[in-house]
Amino acid sequence: TVEKIFALVRRIRQKTPVPLVFLTYLNPVFRYGYGAFFARCAETGVDGIIIPDLPFEEQAEARVAASAHGVEVISLVAPTSERRIQRIASSAEGFLYVVSSLGVTGVRSEIKTDLAAIVASARAASKIPVAVGFGINTPEQAAAIARVADGVIVGSAIVRLIEEHGANAGKPVYEYVRRMKAAVKSYEN
Repeated sequence: TVEKIFALVRRIRQKTPVPLVFLTYLNPVFRYGYGAFFARCAETGVDGIIIPDLPFEEQAEARVAASAHGVEVISLVAPTSERRIQRIASSAEGFLYVVSSLGVTGVRSEIKTDLAAIVASARAASKIPVAVGFGINTPEQAAAIARVADGVIVGSAIVRLIEEHGANAGKPVYEYVRRMKAAVKSYEN
């Protein structure tokens, strides 16, 4: 439930200052009420939110409520956003999430999008970090993306490990993240 997630955030926040960002569809936020939801985010320690089904052009209402509580609404740029990248990036908060490929989320064996061009367009319009995600699951993919972006976002591969190992997922997830982090670090300046 939403309340259990907020309770989890409160416990995590007691152990780490690392920024925490929700990734959720709009419906739970809307049903909770923008003001109440973002007040709870601030109270428990959520720093930002990614709402993939909330188009950039329709973010105003959510942004106003989020901003009032110090929560950043992270914008997404898809490979099809070419004409909108400048507008989206220039008003982005926190970081800009560049979607690596079209389709549903999940691991991909290959990413064919011209990420360097998308990242360059975003950087021309904004000074905030640009992170790339969506389908990234190998250290080689992470290293390649680290060459052009400020961050690499990995989700589905970790969820898959948790699904596979259940209550014993701690060590496999740790090892996987360690390998991905090493791959990214190998290309940091």
